[in-house]
Amino acid sequence: MSKPKVIFLDAVGTLFGVKSSVGEIYSTIARRFGVLAPAQELDIAFYNVFKTMPPPTFPDVPVEQIPKKEFDWWRKLTQRTFQQVGVIHKFLDFDVFFNRLYKYFATSNPWELYSDVIPCLEQWQEQGIELGIISNFDTRLYEVLKHLNLKGFFSSITISSEVGAAKPDPEIFKIAISKHQVPPEKTWHIGDSYKDDYEGAKAIGMRGILLNRDHD
Repeated sequence: MSKPKVIFLDAVGTLFGVKSSVGEIYSTIARRFGVLAPAQELDIAFYNVFKTMPPPTFPDVPVEQIPKKEFDWWRKLTQRTFQQVGVIHKFLDFDVFFNRLYKYFATSNPWELYSDVIPCLEQWQEQGIELGIISNFDTRLYEVLKHLNLKGFFSSITISSEVGAAKPDPEIFKIAISKHQVPPEKTWHIGDSYKDDYEGAKAIGMRGILLNRDHD
């Protein structure tokens, strides 16, 4: 296998993951607002709703308006999640709760950095390989990377909400590669989603590498 010029990585589920579960975090913070909702039910509802949501991409939106669009997207998802569990009416002020929840996910607290990440990044850097991120998360990623001491490893960060295209759309991969001025054949993309990461990368000529975190 020839050495790549650039290795791109997915973020959530590849570099770091949720420490417990989304449902547990939602349940814990909701409890502080006097709303009791079972973590397991919230988990199921979250993923059901997530699958029905359009991708968080905002083409033709001015860059300064993107954080507000991201916030609204996640607010809608969270509201529908609590609606599915049947407790949305129990919030005295859902917006106050959601503000707290949204800011929490921009900190290091909910995230667990996988143990193999830093050694791999350091090894690739020593080999002179450029590193980049291609993510379908949102612009809170910049804060999370900083809090987890990862930001300094990456010379490019490409986020779906900023570029108006989400994996597996070829456009987000093309934009990421263009930042390094190399052909796709000289790049790898590592991620935990078969469709978004592996197939998406392979479709434009990158080497796709599927990472299975379920057995870690």
